[in-house]
Amino acid sequence: MSDSPDAIREDIEKTRRDLGLDVDALADKVTPSKIVDRQVGRMKGAVTSVRERIMGAADDSGSALRDTGSSAVAGVSDAGRQAVAKAQGNPLAVGLMAFGAGLLIASLVPASEKEKSAASAVKDQAQPLLDEAAGAAREMGEHLKEPAQEAVAAVKDTAAEAASHVKEDATGAAGNVTDRARDAGQQVQGG
Repeated sequence: MSDSPDAIREDIEKTRRDLGLDVDALADKVTPSKIVDRQVGRMKGAVTSVRERIMGAADDSGSALRDTGSSAVAGVSDAGRQAVAKAQGNPLAVGLMAFGAGLLIASLVPASEKEKSAASAVKDQAQPLLDEAAGAAREMGEHLKEPAQEAVAAVKDTAAEAASHVKEDATGAAGNVTDRARDAGQQVQGG
C-alpha cells in the first residue's frame, strides 16, 4: 500500500463506491415490495411446477406458460422441490393436498343458515351426552378424591420419616466429628 496522499484518496473513493454498491444491493434485497415480488414469483413457479408434475404437461397452447413457470422454478426452495418430488406419481398425496386446500378454503367461507341450523340441532342432540359425561367425570373425581388424600398422607409420613433419619444421621456424624477433633487435638498436644 502506498503512503502518498493521492493513492490514499483513490483507495478511499474506491472503498466508498464499493460500499455504496453494497448498500444499494442490500437495500434492494430488504425492500418489502421487492421481497413480496420475489416470493410471488417463487410461489407461481412452484404452483406451475407442481401442477405440471402431478397432472401432466399442458397441451401445446400452454407451452408459453410452461416455459415461464419452468424458469421461475429455478428459484424454488429445496423443501418445495422435495414435496413436489414426493407427490409426483402418488395419487394419495395429491388427494390429501387437494383435501387440505379445500378444507382451508371452506374455513374461510362463512357458514350458511342451513349449516348454522344443522349445527344447532346437533348441539341440542349432543347436550344430554355432554351432561352425562360431565356427571361421570364428577363421580370419578369423587371416587378418586379419597385415594388421592391417602396418597398425600403417605407421602407426608414418608417425608417426615426420612427427615427424622437424616436428623439422626447428622447428629451421629456431628458427634463422630467432635470425637475425632478432640482426639486429634490431644494427639497434637501430646505429640
